[in-house]
Amino acid sequence: MGRLWDRFTGTKHPADGVRAVPAAELREALFASRGPDAPFRLRQGFPKERADVVAEHRIPELELTVKVRMRLLPARREVEVITEQWGRVSYEGGSKQYARGAGRTVARRWQFKKGPDGRRRLIESFRYDSRDMTGPLQRTVLEAGWVWREVFFGS
Repeated sequence: MGRLWDRFTGTKHPADGVRAVPAAELREALFASRGPDAPFRLRQGFPKERADVVAEHRIPELELTVKVRMRLLPARREVEVITEQWGRVSYEGGSKQYARGAGRTVARRWQFKKGPDGRRRLIESFRYDSRDMTGPLQRTVLEAGWVWREVFFGS
């Protein structure tokens, strides 16, 4: 059930033949993976977070904060990842919610605007996809020869 369970949990393995780099090089590569126009920030994890690297993204339009905690496990060449989010994910308002574990969040807003022909058109005014943050981090981990393991109930 190994690979089937990996697919269900979101675990990704590097391509065959990719040599694993040391943990220090992976950490440097993760910090370098954030481009100048990236909407999230990377930092060292605090001891109480039990993470080596933390990526944070605040989305004011949604009143949402997303945090991806990454723990490097050099003995197994794995990066354990847990995603946490706080905020109002739905547009109805309500109380803030806390979610934890593997998953993907997508949010869009649309507006009516006049087109060049004078007719009203539906235009996307806002878009958020959590893969915009996790995608570059996941690619960096896999290119370094490490396993990306999403954890549901991590500490």
